[in-house]
Amino acid sequence: TSARVKHVRKTMCANGLASVTFLVVLVAGRADLLNVHVVPHTHDDVGWLKTVDQYYYGANNSIQHAGVQYILDGVIQELADDPSRTFIYVEMAFFTRWWNEQTDVTKALVHKLVEDGQLEFINGGWCMNDEASTDYNAIIDQMSEGLRFISNTFGAKHRPRIAWHIDPFGHSAEQASLFAMMGFDGFFFGRIDYDDKNHRLNNSELEMIWRGSESLGQQTEIFTGVLYNGYGPPGGFCFDQRCADQPIMDDRDLFDYNVDERVTAFLKACVDQASHYRTDNIMLTMGSDFQYENANTWYKNLDKLIYHVKMTKSVNIFYSTPSRYLDAVHQANLTWNVKTDDFFPYADCPWCYWTGYFTSRPALKGYVRHLNGYLQTCRQLEAMHGLFADISPVKLGKAVGVAQHHDAVSGTEKQHVANDYATRLHIGQVECDELVGRAVGEMSVKESASTAPLKVATCEYLNISVCPATSDVDSFDIIVYNPVGRHDDSVVVRVPVNSEKVIVMDAMATDVACQILPVSPATLSVRGDRGDAQYDLVFIATVPPLGYNTYFIRRATSQQCTVSTVTQPTTDTIISNSHYKLTVDGRSGRIKEVANQMSGTVVTMDQQFLWYWSSEGHNKNSSQPSGAYIFRPNSSDSYPVNNVSNKASLTVAMGPIVQEVWQNFSSFAYQVVRLYANTNHVELEYTIGPIDVKDKKGKEIISRYTTNLATDKMWYTDANGREMKLRVRDTRATWKLNNTEPVAGNYYPVNSRISIQDVDSNVQLTVLTDRSQGGSSLYDGSVELMVHRRILKDDSRGVGESLNEPGVTGDGLVVRGKHILLVDKIEESAREHRLLGEKLLLPATTLIHDAYQEAISVYASKHHTELGGLASDLPENVHLLTVQLLGKTNLLLRVEHMFAVKEDVTLSSSVTINIKEIFVKFKVNDCTEMTLGADQLLADVQRYNWNAAKGGHSQQQVDPSAITLVPMEIRTLLCDIVYN
Repeated sequence: TSARVKHVRKTMCANGLASVTFLVVLVAGRADLLNVHVVPHTHDDVGWLKTVDQYYYGANNSIQHAGVQYILDGVIQELADDPSRTFIYVEMAFFTRWWNEQTDVTKALVHKLVEDGQLEFINGGWCMNDEASTDYNAIIDQMSEGLRFISNTFGAKHRPRIAWHIDPFGHSAEQASLFAMMGFDGFFFGRIDYDDKNHRLNNSELEMIWRGSESLGQQTEIFTGVLYNGYGPPGGFCFDQRCADQPIMDDRDLFDYNVDERVTAFLKACVDQASHYRTDNIMLTMGSDFQYENANTWYKNLDKLIYHVKMTKSVNIFYSTPSRYLDAVHQANLTWNVKTDDFFPYADCPWCYWTGYFTSRPALKGYVRHLNGYLQTCRQLEAMHGLFADISPVKLGKAVGVAQHHDAVSGTEKQHVANDYATRLHIGQVECDELVGRAVGEMSVKESASTAPLKVATCEYLNISVCPATSDVDSFDIIVYNPVGRHDDSVVVRVPVNSEKVIVMDAMATDVACQILPVSPATLSVRGDRGDAQYDLVFIATVPPLGYNTYFIRRATSQQCTVSTVTQPTTDTIISNSHYKLTVDGRSGRIKEVANQMSGTVVTMDQQFLWYWSSEGHNKNSSQPSGAYIFRPNSSDSYPVNNVSNKASLTVAMGPIVQEVWQNFSSFAYQVVRLYANTNHVELEYTIGPIDVKDKKGKEIISRYTTNLATDKMWYTDANGREMKLRVRDTRATWKLNNTEPVAGNYYPVNSRISIQDVDSNVQLTVLTDRSQGGSSLYDGSVELMVHRRILKDDSRGVGESLNEPGVTGDGLVVRGKHILLVDKIEESAREHRLLGEKLLLPATTLIHDAYQEAISVYASKHHTELGGLASDLPENVHLLTVQLLGKTNLLLRVEHMFAVKEDVTLSSSVTINIKEIFVKFKVNDCTEMTLGADQLLADVQRYNWNAAKGGHSQQQVDPSAITLVPMEIRTLLCDIVYN
């Protein structure tokens, strides 16, 4: 008969020893015992309170005692001492570093431990990434970095089967979908909303099947479990050297003998946990943050505990791993509920919504997103050029990978750790700058020409009009690279210059329309003494797919570019192009109407900047303050950034290439509203900071778009840049919400876009972002995005610092970012926001080199002035996600269908492409299809069937001339290539 321990009764015998009585309930006619899976583990943050290096070496222990190298040293020895012991490890950024320091003898021992199943890799990414602030492209890359190390070092059969996100602060449906496509069988995590968890505990619903993608359906289903104790051990059973719990003292000659007491308490903990799960198996997570530095203390006590519990013959207890636990659960052959929404937002108490980190450290978030896109450009150009002997994208790839950690891009680390992340990213960026410059410079030389490669450079402060290569010279040449797989005739080039008299020409020496604008007062203020350019030169470039085009800028003797007309209007201002017309109110200085001139859609709007007063914890209901993790405003009220009217002073710059409205809301809030010629969107570039806190009030700045749309409490946000998720105000899909925080409890992560729809009027408003932010629709017809936070209190969730970033000058952080605004019919909106989202993810790169001293015709005779990487454009619904060399002739290629089901009447259909000869620089020969992580043959994947068909493609060899994609599908190929 199957049996489960339901109650434990403890009595005292006459001899003073404890007697333990177990009430066993028979279930289903079988007498098996409750199986207790003891899982030793450590959770090693790749940066948080200390930097990555400090954590690895055990430095700076005055902040936190932690040394990863010592954890791995000790655990390996303890595993070798007893073959029954197990351990799991997750973070490959640490493990690879440790592995590279080991002797051959130690490596052989580790191979044996892995082979014997004692050491098991779980999750296996470069880090344990955040799920709210990360883009899917970066998630895939960092997972692939770690998974491929495991597969290459230990063999594909030892790749992780379990996804393990025990610490991230909420969980996205896209993350579950990606894990399923990587071949994982199960997904376990520790944090979900306190109310949701209580509901699941009461209904034994802590385990489920999660179907992450509506478009891909059952093939993205993954078994998902919520861990009972977060990710720590049962209360009273932490045996780490820094824990205060009592060890197992089993010498009966000692006065402090405690075996009976400890066994009884342990069994009660097991019974309590088992009562909330549906099978005769429970998993105990025996470890926590940076534990097992002295592994002996853990294993010595666990050995004793397991032995004495076994002696009771009441439960079956043993060392285990999450994959063994999942095997046992699968064998139970139960039917599980299916979840299709996500686990956002996360709260750990009624007044404690972890929605602040969706925006925390906005400059770092922007830098991480920018460099993720630049990493793809770097890899593309390396693939087209061929490997360099001395430089590669590897440093940037690993730095971007580390930055996806759930205490990195999330903004929940200490300031010195944030600085360290930024430094690592910059080091990688500098190496990619060199690679990009050399690749373009060398590929630009025609085969018949005997001339030295161009010396091409980048300017990393173009967003604040700083670039000595353009502002300190009379003439220069620009090469614009387009990383998107389609020809683009609307690439905006904007560089600082110090003269109005310049001319822009293409390779035929034909004049290119251009415009001169004065550098705005906001830019002058932000850049300080880092640059002195007086003007911005703007023109529109036409660039081939995965290719570049060249433009020549020369000092002119007369006015060639149109000089902007600059005014300070007092009446309504209209700016327009062939797609949009915007009206800015002359009295308030704010947008009051947006009209799409192509579709005839008109939306009444009021867009402005407001701030929430960060709670300091002095509220009637709770002492919880706002902080790096938690967003908790003092009230639901928002305040204008300047005065009661929130009026913005206006300056308007008009010209044929771009029309701009400069809005000055306050000393720390400034915005430029832009319409470029013939572009199908409105650009809003905001500059926020330093946020004024002289009044001792922490402030959380939002950009709110208030419209006349009837939206019925509903809005949509993207999941990690992929599928859109429906949000309903004050509602959760799987339990009844009692929302005690009406603002923070309705905030959701916005990785790339947020939208509202008026179904009756057939109007959709979409706002795209250039970084992850928190967003909501707190009122029908409104959208708000939090763009900056400056908080004077810590929220007591571990980081121990207030979120008060000093910025460059020390008086507060200044953030400059962009929102892209779209207004259109609902059925037309997906095409627009999908294609624009791709360009925001992979922006064009502007490269500069010194002006060629001979005529443009001579330059063109020696150089490829235009060079496309693709022989033809990809279809509009296909995204070239990854082009990465893994060897001289080995290419990792990922192709993606960008559209979800039912989004677009045409583009949501399946599509077939030929990649065999699409690349100009090389030909694709044979391709093998892999899992999304590129670490296992797709044909070898045998995921557990949880009573749902998997579908999808299963062949190993694929025909590169006919790759078919269905909506939202990503196919991962390892290809042999031959350079032309």
